[in-house]
Amino acid sequence: MSNSATTRPRAAADSVFLADTLAGLSGDPKRLPCKYFYDRRGSQLFDAICEQPEYYLTRLELEIMQRYAKDMADALDSHVMLIEFGSGSSTKTHLLLEHLHLPATYVPVDISGEHLAITVRQLRSDYPDIEILPVCADFTRDISLPKSRQPLSHRAAYFPGSTIGNLQPPAAQELLEGIAKICGRGGGLLIGIDLQKDIDTIEAAYNDAAGVTAKFNLNMLGRINRDLGGEFDIDSFQHRARYDEIHHRVDIRLVSQRDQAVDVDGQTFQFEEGETIHTEFSHKYTIDTFADLANEAGFVLRASWTDSAEYFAVLHLIIP
Repeated sequence: MSNSATTRPRAAADSVFLADTLAGLSGDPKRLPCKYFYDRRGSQLFDAICEQPEYYLTRLELEIMQRYAKDMADALDSHVMLIEFGSGSSTKTHLLLEHLHLPATYVPVDISGEHLAITVRQLRSDYPDIEILPVCADFTRDISLPKSRQPLSHRAAYFPGSTIGNLQPPAAQELLEGIAKICGRGGGLLIGIDLQKDIDTIEAAYNDAAGVTAKFNLNMLGRINRDLGGEFDIDSFQHRARYDEIHHRVDIRLVSQRDQAVDVDGQTFQFEEGETIHTEFSHKYTIDTFADLANEAGFVLRASWTDSAEYFAVLHLIIP
């Protein structure tokens, strides 16, 4: 076991990470929550995934934003507190901020504190007239929003990148209910969803030729080693992503390449050759099926924008 786990006090965030890791590896099948992909290294790798030619999602969402950002800004209206969940590098946010009418405050929320700090520093330089109040938090849990110094008329959430697809429908509905509570009556939500399409296109996006997605997936084990004193032999695991036609989702796992034992924080976990650790789902929706899900959480679909191939969509929903 690594000395790092015993020679320094464990941060509160690491304690939660450890508890989730031990519980997930004790399960059958073994699982690790996908939110732990995003340490600084993971965030950097995800940005690199978005640049891969097979990963159509970011490219097409950018196409939609470039074409329709003004229409989206018009829909969000003026004096809005814009809350972005999972802000990442905020590339798409620039397009939206450029067109917003007298925005009150921009609140980026991200689980990776280091990555968030870098992003906010750049955004404050680019938009000195907009109040930017970052929140480092897990947006799947209850979060406290900072108080704006600006007068605001309403709150609206921005949830780009089809991250909602990582949640199974009941959890997605629960998250949407939480967003509805944060935004309140008269609030809104601008959200990206990946649409159902041919399987080859979908699977290629999660199995890029350069192997960046594989590195991203395997980084979860590297993070356990670095932060929790784990002893994973990363080279003895392999990335696997396959499309599940029944549930309309990509099923992403790490596959043990041999029989092995792995220690994490003094606990030993046995793996058989071919045994998997589930790390992520990526659900694919139609506009109608997602609108129905959002309706159960209190939202009503007002507008939708897609790319020319109708591979990806950005929806505007409101709370009447």
